[in-house]
Amino acid sequence: MRPLSLLDLALVDVGGTPADALRNTVTFAQRAEARGFRRVWYAEHHNMSVIASSAPAVLIAHVAAHTKTIRLGAGGVMLPNHAPLTIAEQFGTLAALHPGRIDLGLGRAPGGDRATLYALRRDVRSAESFPQDVLELQGYLTGHSRVSGVRATPGDGADVPLYLLGSSTFGARLAAKLGLPYAFASHFAPQQMEEAITAYRRSFEPSAMHASPWVIAGVNAIAAETRAEAEHQLRVVMRARVSLLLTNGLTVSDAEADAILASPHGRGIADMMRYTALGTLDDVRGGLMAFADHCGADELMVACGGPTAEDRLYTLERVADAAGYP
Repeated sequence: MRPLSLLDLALVDVGGTPADALRNTVTFAQRAEARGFRRVWYAEHHNMSVIASSAPAVLIAHVAAHTKTIRLGAGGVMLPNHAPLTIAEQFGTLAALHPGRIDLGLGRAPGGDRATLYALRRDVRSAESFPQDVLELQGYLTGHSRVSGVRATPGDGADVPLYLLGSSTFGARLAAKLGLPYAFASHFAPQQMEEAITAYRRSFEPSAMHASPWVIAGVNAIAAETRAEAEHQLRVVMRARVSLLLTNGLTVSDAEADAILASPHGRGIADMMRYTALGTLDDVRGGLMAFADHCGADELMVACGGPTAEDRLYTLERVADAAGYP
């Protein structure tokens, strides 16, 4: 089994609150640490009522204060939403407080819709400067600022590890050009996974920090005592995504959600979870190993699914069992 890490979106359960979700992230990370996972990452999303990880740096600081050894990071910060100096200062602060434990994954997407871009005071063209922004941020963190007279404090020379995130060949080629590790979002955008990973490995240029390529691939997991129960949980998760992504948050009945999922447009929701290790412990073990062999990644980033925090924690435990973690 490849090294395993976890992605946590700080999901707000039905009937729960963001405060509940943030408390659950601490429990989740503590169990991940106890079971031997490599790292936990948090993703920046905006204007989504079921996701409470909109401020990754703040969330990482809170979770780091309640754990001891596990690596924590952003998976990722959506860099077009921020000035590189601001992110260097935030993650430089985290690295100063928790040395050797902080990662910084960078994405090019806005993490929300056009209205959210306006609310963030960003321009739709902000993503066009992503390569330059990555280099500027890298300069601050390595102590070689590209902006004359400006240094990040904290952050200057912190050497926080950078990872580029993506769901297309653009991010793959940029990561290869800069000699950075690459994380592919195959847990929700699997369509170009094989092409992107191949492009990254083929064109990777060694850098001062990375002599060889390193691929992280996202994969979903839903574990239960029976496969039928796991399949039921998957159906509940997909119905929730219908409400979140296709009906502007309007509540629809289970029958209506199932009808949408069966439609050509709705089948895209199901395809988002194409790579899901689903079922009992043995099913999950087999699913993860098959996915690892298929994608050829060096590390798997597992998104534990399920309708409730208890379900997701159960999946975490079974994924650890599948990997043979203590």
